[in-house]
Amino acid sequence: MATVLSVHADEGGTYVVNIATTDEDGSTKAPETLNWTLTDASGTTINSRDEVAIASPTASEDVVLSGDDCAIQAGETQFEVVRRIFIVKGTYNSTFGNGLPLRGRCYIVLENYEAVS
Repeated sequence: MATVLSVHADEGGTYVVNIATTDEDGSTKAPETLNWTLTDASGTTINSRDEVAIASPTASEDVVLSGDDCAIQAGETQFEVVRRIFIVKGTYNSTFGNGLPLRGRCYIVLENYEAVS
């Protein structure tokens, strides 16, 4: 139900992740439940963004990442870019059943602006 994407974001900036969901036939479909998590490449949760629930999800949801969501963490300052993983989980109903699992992820490449405070 989801596509793996790679996108670039700027350290300390704002980035909007769009979650667009479809059913098995590719038709737009709102999930029953939906939440998201933001981690670094090792799986450590960033900015307490662990299974953040989206109330009454629709087939297209925008999640705004900014501030500490897009900050370079201690131990990452030596890298020009670092990777964040945006994980989506939820459930949906279809002709194949109810409460089916929905999973997806997006790799976000965060540009390290060493000279910018």
